[in-house]
Amino acid sequence: MRVVLTIFLFLLTCYGLYGQRIAIVDSLNQEPIPFATISFGDGLGTFADDEGIFLFSTKRYSDVDTLYISAMGYAEKAVVAALIPSTIRLRPEVSQLSEVVVSAPKEGKFKMRRKKAITHDDLFACWLPTVESEVAVFFERIDDKPTRISKLLLPINAESQYKSKGKGDYPTVFRIQFYENDNGLPGNQIGYEEIVFAINYKEDKVYELEVASKSIFIPETGIYASLQVLGYANKEGRLAQTKKYREVRTPRGTQKISTSFRPLLPFTKGLPNENTYVRRVFLNNKKWQVFDKTYNKNSKLIQTGNRNYGMGAAFEVYEN
Repeated sequence: MRVVLTIFLFLLTCYGLYGQRIAIVDSLNQEPIPFATISFGDGLGTFADDEGIFLFSTKRYSDVDTLYISAMGYAEKAVVAALIPSTIRLRPEVSQLSEVVVSAPKEGKFKMRRKKAITHDDLFACWLPTVESEVAVFFERIDDKPTRISKLLLPINAESQYKSKGKGDYPTVFRIQFYENDNGLPGNQIGYEEIVFAINYKEDKVYELEVASKSIFIPETGIYASLQVLGYANKEGRLAQTKKYREVRTPRGTQKISTSFRPLLPFTKGLPNENTYVRRVFLNNKKWQVFDKTYNKNSKLIQTGNRNYGMGAAFEVYEN
């Protein structure tokens, strides 16, 4: 009886911490929408997992009155926190994308070209990403010819000594997304298939991500490729519904601070100005900003000139 009571109290505590299990699905076919974005407002939010599931607790987020649910190709939906249903249905809205890309495999002769990734092992010149933070880098066509990205080369510093205490061996889940060039800024999202993968603390230097099967061709005006943190993975490698904020007591009351994630992203000097753009999906109306003093004049990276993320790529350049 004592064991049963202990288990019950444990489950009750977990429910209070993590809350209600909610599914996000397509309103037409009831299929789950993986990795949807859930914004709570005031800089807070989370992501659904690969089955469209997320957890929300009104006790844990007592100051949140509305949730905003969004995903690529769907109309955003607002839901009152106190009346949140167990299933949220999003309406498809393709017009949200600059285009929906369906590409047949390219045939004909091509040459392999490569833009080298730039990395280093200086811990103090690394960007420490938080949940939902996103960094984007611009790529142009090669020789103004049809150019397909076959690999993304992602510089990372993730050696075991950089692990946060108590984080264990669980990897960090990232998402790759692509955006059109809007007068020198990342614009509308391009409707390529989302790419989600995990990197653990044992990875280091440059992570080579195969994307050839996605048929990602660079438009004439160029393309922005972004890397976004979704959170930690569980032991099965799926996005875990872990606590993404820590509460810090201040004179203004308790503040929720985003959890920092490993791996670290090495930023470098010597690349062209305005090469790297960053944004916080739950802050500043999702606005992209060039990583310079206008973004954060107090940033140690910016002050030391480490303004760019040296993402590289391998390309297939076709004759026609």
